[in-house]
Amino acid sequence: MDIQNIFVLTGAGISAESGLGTFRDRGGVWSRFDPMKLATPEAFAADPVLVHDFYNMRRRDAMKAEPNPAHAALARLEADLAKRGGELFLCTQNVDDLHERAGSRAVTHIHGELLRARCTACGESRPWREDLSVATSCPHCGATGGMRPDVVWFGEMPKHLVAIEDALLKADLFVAIGTSGAVYPAAGYAAQAREFGIPTLALNLEAADNAGMFARTRLGPASETVPAFVADLLAGGDGSG
Repeated sequence: MDIQNIFVLTGAGISAESGLGTFRDRGGVWSRFDPMKLATPEAFAADPVLVHDFYNMRRRDAMKAEPNPAHAALARLEADLAKRGGELFLCTQNVDDLHERAGSRAVTHIHGELLRARCTACGESRPWREDLSVATSCPHCGATGGMRPDVVWFGEMPKHLVAIEDALLKADLFVAIGTSGAVYPAAGYAAQAREFGIPTLALNLEAADNAGMFARTRLGPASETVPAFVADLLAGGDGSG
């Protein structure tokens, strides 16, 4: 296998088969809830109780969900690449921890993590599995009322952008899995990969908004397409099956 450094971008579609809803598809989370009332700093300032209720529900759902074969396949790919002197850079738009629970050791969460909480008073972020409320005090500074999910809301800066750009420059292959192709900056990474001359592959249930940016596309459930892609790649193919 000549491909040594692989950049994988995952979106809500990879966790859908674990029971976690997508966001922009028909019937997705944002078709049922108004993101402007639930996922912005302004919404949190205006009605923190409502925002906490929404994210407490999502946190509980994420903890009940189990990784599926797509998550497990990427963990296997990471381990096998490392044995061969390569590297998998796994960048996820998802705020769940299913990649980690499937065995992936290095996961970059561009949109933050549901199972972390951040204090708006002192800025400290820490692992968090319990419900949050306006009465929750920061374990670090003691301030009350400012604890929030450490996720990226609309209007906020995504995380780890420099590390992501560096990894993209080193990649021999760019793969997007279960992404809508509608959320930037992540939706722009396929175009950047093309500009750098990096082969691009999309694994999606249906064509994404930025489908034209990919040299190859395989449609189908992530639990089927991702294990097939990984098996082909590790057998010396190019991941096309």
